[in-house]
Amino acid sequence: MKLEIGKIPNNILEKLLFQFSEPLRKEVLTKPGIGEDCAAINFEDDICVVTTDPITGADDEVGILGIHIACNDLASSGAEPIGILVTILAPSGTELEDLEKLLKQIKETSAAMKVDVLGGHTEITDAVNRLVLSITAIGKAQKDTLISTGGAKPGDSIILTKFAATEGTAILAWLFEKELKEEFGEELVDNAKKLLSSISVVKEGLLAAKYGISCMHDVTEGGVLGALWEIGTASGYGFRIEKRKIPILEETRRICNFLNLDPLKLISSGSMIIVTPDGGELLKVLHQNDIKASEIGCITFEKEFILMDGNESVKINVPDSDELYRARMMKGKI
Repeated sequence: MKLEIGKIPNNILEKLLFQFSEPLRKEVLTKPGIGEDCAAINFEDDICVVTTDPITGADDEVGILGIHIACNDLASSGAEPIGILVTILAPSGTELEDLEKLLKQIKETSAAMKVDVLGGHTEITDAVNRLVLSITAIGKAQKDTLISTGGAKPGDSIILTKFAATEGTAILAWLFEKELKEEFGEELVDNAKKLLSSISVVKEGLLAAKYGISCMHDVTEGGVLGALWEIGTASGYGFRIEKRKIPILEETRRICNFLNLDPLKLISSGSMIIVTPDGGELLKVLHQNDIKASEIGCITFEKEFILMDGNESVKINVPDSDELYRARMMKGKI
């Protein structure tokens, strides 16, 4: 069976992960599963939380993206990022200046987040045809604030912070800079590129973890709909979402319309989905801390994943490859 570019389909991944379903050590508190981005290890007083993620869908500003994405995974478990390990696989022909630029991005981003670079590996290899960056992030959490993706319960409110497809919009602005500037002008494209500075969800993740929430999941590959599907699958319950309540920036709408992409299926670091028994209270807390957030739906007993588009009810199925991969394929055809 030939696999398509992108994440391995969830039904296949679930079968592959089943062999790791039983931890071998009592210190290990979690097991690999669909939608579970982090592992948790009990070190008595605190929980050590670790996660790892590669960057393969972007060519520009990958150092910034890599650190934020890995730290966002920790925050979705209620863990504070402490340090990172960096693996860089660069293709033959890479210039020293390219590595210097990447490491400068890593240095500045980690320093701004007060996250230490602990080590890693850097290699020039013909095994890749473009740069691959993989970040392993290590964090800590208290036992009573550790959050899982599968904790959603019927009746819970679903909160989305910030805007859908923030990361994807920025990547598209870099990838199609020339074409988009010809269509929309420099201001819109430059504003879209600057969205990379707002893709961290560590602040809202650590804040929400203190308020008795049911689960969290940062919105990455597969977009908002993909993240919701993973939450529903992990919890065993369904959900009902109202499309009109999902906030989308004007830059995102215009760029996605131009490229014929669905922003709800576009990679969306910068947004956190938070499921909570008291949506009103959590929204109040987030807004008081200058974090934009919207209530977009609720968890249901029915095991159906529903998107309400006006009066039309659309069933959300297993996520396909992220829209970003389709955009990359069409790059040479515009």
